[in-house]
Amino acid sequence: MQSPFRTRVKICCISSLAEAQSAIRFGADALGLVGRMPSGPGVVSDELAAQIVCATPPPVATFMLTSETNSADIIAHQQRVGASTIQLVDAVPTDTYAQLHAALPAIKLVQVIHVIDERNIDEALLAVQNGVDALLLDSGNPNLAVKELGGTGRVHNWTVSRQIVEQSPVPVFLAGGLNSANVREAIDAVRPFGLDICSGVRTNGHLDAQKLQAFMNALKS
Repeated sequence: MQSPFRTRVKICCISSLAEAQSAIRFGADALGLVGRMPSGPGVVSDELAAQIVCATPPPVATFMLTSETNSADIIAHQQRVGASTIQLVDAVPTDTYAQLHAALPAIKLVQVIHVIDERNIDEALLAVQNGVDALLLDSGNPNLAVKELGGTGRVHNWTVSRQIVEQSPVPVFLAGGLNSANVREAIDAVRPFGLDICSGVRTNGHLDAQKLQAFMNALKS
């Protein structure tokens, strides 16, 4: 079972340099930059994502969210953006992680698992066995005609998420419907390495400093 000294925070759906600077100022450990998706909020151009990556100081990580499932397309996407981490929001063939590590040895790979039921436990552990560096548990539904691959604002079954955390040898991030009111409950229930938040710190689609401050205060309380 993972027992992080401090729960990390990734602020996702960053849409401007100003939002990136605000998130860093409030203590974000990582920024999420959303590439082209079949649905959901926060998509930015590769050009803007690359500008934000260049302006983000270490040790803050930059996560490039990609819906691509072909290794060559994922590699090309990363090379356009330059992010330090690739977040794969859809399922990929089992040999993809090895191909990406070979082509991009300095880049970390995070596989999103959309938690629907206990079958996702095996899916998560298979990704780990095949070489992913971390997992991110979200509340999308890739089985729909138009795939939901994140940004739903919904909470999923944290009991399943806890089981994945307890069995995973790699770090696990928790996403989906998090906000200042439930963040402590989420940490107690799941014990994740990190939290990933988008809609819970936004108002009308824009990063809200008051909500972000409340979230960080609740996290530290």
